[in-house]
Amino acid sequence: MDISASIIDQRLISVMDTIQAQAAEDLGITEHSRLKSLAFVYLCVKTILDLDEIETFDCLTEGSGDFGIDAMHISEEHDGEFTVSLFQGKYKNNLDGHANFPESGVDALIKAITVLFDPGSKLLNINTRLCAKVEEARSLIRDGYIPVVRAMACNNGLKWNQAAQDAINRSGFANQVTWEHVSHERIVNILQASRPVKETLQLTGKALVEDMDYSRVLIGRMAVDEIATLIERHGERLLERNIRRYLGLHGNRVNEGIRNTLRNDERNNFYFYNNGITLTCDKFSYNALQNDNYQVRVENLQIINGGQTCMTIFKTLRENNKQKIVFNDNHANVLLRLYQLPDDNEDFVRQITYATNSQNPVDLRDLRSNDACQQRLEMDIQQLGFNYRRKRNDTSIHSTEITTGTTAKAVLSVWRQKPHQAKFFTREHFGKLYHTIFTDQLNGSQVILAVRLYRIAENRRKRPQKTDPEFVRYASCFIAMQMGKRILCDMNISVKQMNHHNFKDAEQLIAQKGEHYCDASIKDIKDALDDLYGKQKISLQQLSATFRRGDLIEKLKP
Repeated sequence: MDISASIIDQRLISVMDTIQAQAAEDLGITEHSRLKSLAFVYLCVKTILDLDEIETFDCLTEGSGDFGIDAMHISEEHDGEFTVSLFQGKYKNNLDGHANFPESGVDALIKAITVLFDPGSKLLNINTRLCAKVEEARSLIRDGYIPVVRAMACNNGLKWNQAAQDAINRSGFANQVTWEHVSHERIVNILQASRPVKETLQLTGKALVEDMDYSRVLIGRMAVDEIATLIERHGERLLERNIRRYLGLHGNRVNEGIRNTLRNDERNNFYFYNNGITLTCDKFSYNALQNDNYQVRVENLQIINGGQTCMTIFKTLRENNKQKIVFNDNHANVLLRLYQLPDDNEDFVRQITYATNSQNPVDLRDLRSNDACQQRLEMDIQQLGFNYRRKRNDTSIHSTEITTGTTAKAVLSVWRQKPHQAKFFTREHFGKLYHTIFTDQLNGSQVILAVRLYRIAENRRKRPQKTDPEFVRYASCFIAMQMGKRILCDMNISVKQMNHHNFKDAEQLIAQKGEHYCDASIKDIKDALDDLYGKQKISLQQLSATFRRGDLIEKLKP
């Protein structure tokens, strides 16, 4: 029995308990073996993409008419591109870990990619969950955005065989599709990322070391082959404070640029072209009697900026070895900044990580978690009988718990009346939009009520009634916005007047009229769509684009 496979198998027991009820209600999956396979896909999606429970389950598309796609996630568009992650899971109860990902599974992914991303092809016998996501992707394609696809082949065994690789090579997708094997070992490595890393760093040339207050700073350079060795040895464990999800070599311009520099005559200038990497540790030591080429011993090493650079270096050099591309790696170096921080360093690390990553597409929720505003909301919400999760964790979310991510979407939709930004600009919720959402006037009552309304709208999106129009699957944030207007109208108050004094009255209104608010808001949106398009038939791609661009906001103003 493979130890890592056994760990994952045990982990799936708790995952099955978590998703069982929702899997039965939303996907019609109740049989034990199917539920276990679904739980494995769920675990892969949650771990690789670092999503919360609600976001993870929303990605699942398994069932009849799934085109061999068990889960699908669409990122926001950025720099003219958007990333689509497609997951297919193949779980075996035999835990020896020796079975290859099946060739038939690779063939199914190839066929799916061929069809799903062609806006002109018809989708026959496709389930509604997958259809909604595919049409959203096709809408982006029609608007001129380029899809970058990650095909994630997930199993508790070995990678696909050579025949499957030949099929991938023949597919003709080139650099637009990246193929990744997600094994039980990879999942375990990520789940164990919290173990501290002790290592010796081999520097090249001179280095500068300086004591600053209660901290120490070392600035030097490392050869790229030393970086690759570091990643090979420790992998995801080094990225606990960075982002877990590597964007890949293909389709990401920055990473492609790094790879291309390392594979041409410009590699000697890599040090000047790259911003370098930033690391933190609890302690570092070295032989100060040397003049250069220090060996630096570090404890609890973490990469807080430059994880993409390190992973790309590792993958490029490994690729070079396979293709027998030879050059002297020691001529390519990377700028290194190593910070030894005080023992009580979490807040300081958060500030450094935020400052060094704020220009990059990373999830900033945890970096904002200790802001005074977030601490104040936590206290205010707790006094009202709810729990506010400032930081993410792996435990299940109960009805009385509210996450910062859900808060941002709900407040931006309901009270700020920017539903398109709530749905499609999540990367900026804790960046550029942070102070729009989390103002000084935002209180716990407003957060809880916004989340209550948003959850009703989201539940309708996930489980539309038979008589609901098709747009409901794309319109939850707009529905929530209209519901917010209705409760304020019924209470005859403004958002600023919503507080703990009238909180109980508002809660009672939602309990009594929440579904009515939702029905009426759906009618508002239907009328606005009729006003915008007339009585012509609107395709799912048009609907997705309409809600993404926020065309209806002006039509919905009172």
